[in-house]
Amino acid sequence: ELIITLLSNAVAQFKKYKCPRMKSHLMVQMGEEYYYAKDYAKALKLLDYVMCEYRSEGWWTLLTSILTTALKCSYLMAQLKDYITYSLELLGRASTLKEDQKSRIEKNLIKVLMNESPDPEPDCNAAAVKASQKLWADRVSLAGSNIFTIEVQDFIPFVQCKAKFLAPSFHVDVPVQFDVYLRADCPHPIRFSKLCISFNNQDYNQYCVVEEAYQKSDILEQSSQGTMCLVPGKTRKFTFKFVAKTEDVGKKIEITSVDLILGSESGRCVILNWRGGGGDAASSQEALQAARSFKRRPRLPDNEVHWDSLTIQASTMIISRVPNISVQLRHEPPALTNEMYCLIVTVQSHEETVAKDVKLTAGLKPGQDANLTQKTQVTLHGTDTCDDSFPALLPDIPVGDLQPGEKLEKPIYIRCGTVGIRMFLVYVSYLINAIVEGKEILCKCHRDETVTIETVFPFDVAVKFVSTKLEHLDRVFADIPFLLMTDILSASPWPLTIVTSQLQLSASMTPVDQLESYVENVVLQTGESASECFCLRCPPVTNTSGVATGCYIISWKRSSPVESVPVVSTVITLPHVIVESIPLHVNADLPSFGRVRESLPVRYHLQNKTNLVQDVEVSVEPSDAFMFSGLKQIRLKILPGTQQEMLYNFYPLMAGYQQLPSLHVNLLRFPNFTNQLLRRFIPTHIFVKPQGRQADDNSIAAA
Repeated sequence: ELIITLLSNAVAQFKKYKCPRMKSHLMVQMGEEYYYAKDYAKALKLLDYVMCEYRSEGWWTLLTSILTTALKCSYLMAQLKDYITYSLELLGRASTLKEDQKSRIEKNLIKVLMNESPDPEPDCNAAAVKASQKLWADRVSLAGSNIFTIEVQDFIPFVQCKAKFLAPSFHVDVPVQFDVYLRADCPHPIRFSKLCISFNNQDYNQYCVVEEAYQKSDILEQSSQGTMCLVPGKTRKFTFKFVAKTEDVGKKIEITSVDLILGSESGRCVILNWRGGGGDAASSQEALQAARSFKRRPRLPDNEVHWDSLTIQASTMIISRVPNISVQLRHEPPALTNEMYCLIVTVQSHEETVAKDVKLTAGLKPGQDANLTQKTQVTLHGTDTCDDSFPALLPDIPVGDLQPGEKLEKPIYIRCGTVGIRMFLVYVSYLINAIVEGKEILCKCHRDETVTIETVFPFDVAVKFVSTKLEHLDRVFADIPFLLMTDILSASPWPLTIVTSQLQLSASMTPVDQLESYVENVVLQTGESASECFCLRCPPVTNTSGVATGCYIISWKRSSPVESVPVVSTVITLPHVIVESIPLHVNADLPSFGRVRESLPVRYHLQNKTNLVQDVEVSVEPSDAFMFSGLKQIRLKILPGTQQEMLYNFYPLMAGYQQLPSLHVNLLRFPNFTNQLLRRFIPTHIFVKPQGRQADDNSIAAA
């Protein structure tokens, strides 16, 4: 007891200073002291704790020594399960015992399985052996639980197991196949009674059982005959196959456990249970060493395999039957914004029997940007006007049955409200009967095709405000006519037909002339443009930040021989314009051209736009290209809302594009009114033609 107390204090000390190996070594010594003190239960508890660490670190010699002591303890206490467990590990590949010692342990294990008392372990106390033999006799006579399930994941038994599916996935119309490899490391051949595999779907368990009945005396089999007989050092392969259920398509089938049963229910029965597809406490380390090894393996016969080359694959996926239909997509990319883009889906059956319950799913592939989903609509009818209530994906459109070789065409119309690249999915599913291993199953097949479609703007619209002299305006003046010019530039790779256009003015704008479309039924090729011009007037407003102009609506479609192509209306919001008031408006009436030495009448209209009487000083600055008659300088008053007319006769002296005499206006009440502003309203130049040659009467007569 003093030794055990001192060892216990030493264990506590090394545990405190984190010395795990010294702590384990002292715990082994404590276990041996308890063994010599005949306190086998405490000895077994300590030794069992240390075994886990020695297994993980690969101290096989130390582990064998501890297991030998633990086996003696379990024998002397007649602990059946512990005795069987330690015997299984001492017979395994991690044990360093000699063959004769392993042979003795194996025979004792068989005796226990045959419900007989084992032979005493060597070097045991004679009195303790005598007492244990009585305990073993009681165990034999008692009809207690004779079935022991041993989880082998935490130790290294003398049987190794590896389960492997032949493929990572199987089609539902192909039998699922997998192999279970077993290898024994004990000295003598040994016969098992049953091998069964369990799955996450227990319906398959019944198809994966190998069972062989034999006499109790045949457990230790000297010959290699028999299905369930394992020969030391030889790998035995068991092949299984079963038909997967159609409801498991898309699911994973996993091996949850492999059970190997040693013994029989009439004697004692030991179930070796591997979780998953096999492997024990040393398997992962051995697999890593085998993967890193460059040692060349010897050549084996065709029916044998190298154990180290086998890998565990404990799961497989059930996938749908390979479809025997073709899906083709026909369209004319790119798509144009807001048009009803036609995607023609052609489905042809190559099955030998009728494809039943064919369904079509078409539309935007899920998982893309939410903004694309909101701005994409799909319909089966191209004449429908799509709005935001239409879905982006049409699921399970019933098509009916397809006979062998039958072809079906289905148009799908897509409306894309924004530009960008979209991925569209066309998914065709159907049902068909198939025979697998003599069993008829109803398979659901599907084929999907994806297509990437880019959406582009059909055209660019440029809008600008110009004066009646076609000069650019950054602002307009109240009650003064101005021009709104629109330019439609085709950006489509396909010809576009402009069906019509419409200008919808806001309440603050009024047209000078009747609004008509000048681009009706115009066909635009790529890069071509069509322009329109509208004359507008804006009444005085109090808003100085800008006035809404309205919107410009273009109705268009692809140029196609198909009459049913729907017309698309694109609404262009026109920019706001700043409106300013001016005190005086001047406009001029003059011919479009003049002629040298011929009188050119010019009439100026001065209109008072205020509620005040305007004092106006008017002067005309002469030009070298003209003589003129009229008031060169005058001062006059213009009543509110009225206009004053001034008449001049210009006499051109030179041909060409000549500058007119300049009209200067000075408003005494509004000194900020400049002549530069005035030049926006009246022409400054005119084209003068040369004087025509007069006909000579004599020359005419001579001719």
